[in-house]
Amino acid sequence: MKDFRKQKVWEKAHRLTLDLYNITKTFPKEELYGLTAQIRRSCSSIPANIAEGCGRHGDAELARFLQIALGSASELEYHLLLAHDLGLLNDAAYEILSSETKEVKQMLTGFIKKLKAER
Repeated sequence: MKDFRKQKVWEKAHRLTLDLYNITKTFPKEELYGLTAQIRRSCSSIPANIAEGCGRHGDAELARFLQIALGSASELEYHLLLAHDLGLLNDAAYEILSSETKEVKQMLTGFIKKLKAER
């Protein structure tokens, strides 16, 4: 078992989730159960799956949960694009959030590769 709080990818994903919760507060109320909820759900799923994987026994299970987190990050990447294209995120915010999401995806991919190489 690993302490998820000590994983840099978890820290980055957690900060991204906090940022997105704050940003989505400005979205229109009619999006509360639509895009706002989807963004929040996919984003919070990333650090949640990292934490769950760290609580499991063995690197194979951790890698499986990291893969799930990677899928959630890809889902988030699309939701951010959609929010931008709908005019809910300005260009600057979109670029920053998209870049941070891609960085999390790269970190997850590296972590998964490291775990597989150690087997």
